[in-house]
Amino acid sequence: MADTDTEFGPKSFGPVLILRGMSRDAQGGGAGQLRIAALVGRPSGDAPPEVESDGTTVAPVRLAEGAGFAIYRYDLSLPATEDAWYRVGDERHRLNLAIGGDARIAFVSCNGQEEGDLGRDFEERNRMWRRLADEHDDAPFQLLLEGGDQIYADEVTKAHPLSENWPEDYPDLDDAQATKVRDALREAFFVRYATLYAAGDFSRLAARVPALPIWDDHDICDGWGSLPEPALDSRLGRTLFDVARETYLLFQFALRPEEAGEVFPDATGTSLSWSVALPGVTILGPDLRSERRLDRVMGDTGWRVFRDMVRKIETERVILVSSVPLLGPRLSLLERTMRFTGWMKDYEDDLRDQWQSYAHRAEWQDMLREMVGLIEGRGIDVTVISGEIHLATRGEMTTARGPMHQLVASGISHPAPTEAYPLALGSLARLGEAPLKGHKIRLKPLPGKRSIYTAERNFLVLTRREGAWSAEWELEESGRTAPLPL
Repeated sequence: MADTDTEFGPKSFGPVLILRGMSRDAQGGGAGQLRIAALVGRPSGDAPPEVESDGTTVAPVRLAEGAGFAIYRYDLSLPATEDAWYRVGDERHRLNLAIGGDARIAFVSCNGQEEGDLGRDFEERNRMWRRLADEHDDAPFQLLLEGGDQIYADEVTKAHPLSENWPEDYPDLDDAQATKVRDALREAFFVRYATLYAAGDFSRLAARVPALPIWDDHDICDGWGSLPEPALDSRLGRTLFDVARETYLLFQFALRPEEAGEVFPDATGTSLSWSVALPGVTILGPDLRSERRLDRVMGDTGWRVFRDMVRKIETERVILVSSVPLLGPRLSLLERTMRFTGWMKDYEDDLRDQWQSYAHRAEWQDMLREMVGLIEGRGIDVTVISGEIHLATRGEMTTARGPMHQLVASGISHPAPTEAYPLALGSLARLGEAPLKGHKIRLKPLPGKRSIYTAERNFLVLTRREGAWSAEWELEESGRTAPLPL
């Protein structure tokens, strides 16, 4: 497991497990095999650890080197049973991968804070990670879904003088400068990922539960895609994005950039949307960042890839992981008011990030139509899960087959906001919204709560028992909510 040196940062990290997919026979009802990548980081001069899976030695794939680390991937094929296992060095890890019947899935988002994240007391910072890992010890999870902002990379731009004032200042870099900035940013991303991956409360869960992550703005920088286009399209902006993308693929998917086509349907690499089919449920992870601009959420490529993934769904349920909440309050009213009064400049990226922005209303309606088409047109149940807002809440949209549920859990380690924030959002939420005629949206309190938004750190647990799904929130101060049938 991870080994941390308090003076110099982590000396090693991993294994961190990432789900690749499942063999077809499993989706037909058999136990089958799960394809899982195990990511390991070791000092550059050390030999890679020996890994054994199901009695067979697994060869390491050297992916990259940086910040004194060599990064390796081990490709595992493990049975979808309660007693799967693999070994790294002398440490044997037992996994419950029986996801074909009753199953438990955890969901987290917003693992950090905008400033000073690596300087926090990690005992306090990772309290909810510890609670999640303890729960796994008692009742194992088969899968961990990560809804974006797995790291808060906002401060990596301070790694070089030419990028330290981003995004307000973006000097025109020549080739030599761009190389130096890229190297500094890459080193800073490596250190940030490695430090978070080495933390004990995270690492003991990550070694035993495979993850499926999507990315959001803080995996790149605060507000990426909703910032002014001259900054995004400058050479500094593209350098920042390219390094963030490289390290996202490396640390969150155990891939080199040129290997992305093995996991992501878009062979061009423009969109990093993914789809994973498991017994009875397909999990969709649309990429809402790579093509984002002030006037769009996804570009032509992203929409083509997403619609193709939707068309191919064959399971009776879909879990849509939307990094920003798909059902939300009428933020367009607030956005237009702030724009009219001149307050918009300081908050434009935050409001433009949302599906509910007036600039994204047509796309929002398109996404809602896709979900309604699954529910009403094909008889597929849809549950949307989201993070991003640093609060817990839920919502419903009416359909002819009953409500489509949205579950928001955010954040796992981001500090809870002051009460003024959830109260303001709650006031907007009471206005209601119906972007599609006949499909009213209502935001609602968590089970047992009176306010629509709960300002506590939290994570979400999805449970399938005898074919019926339910959701529970684990709240830092309030504890567990009652199950919500889905």
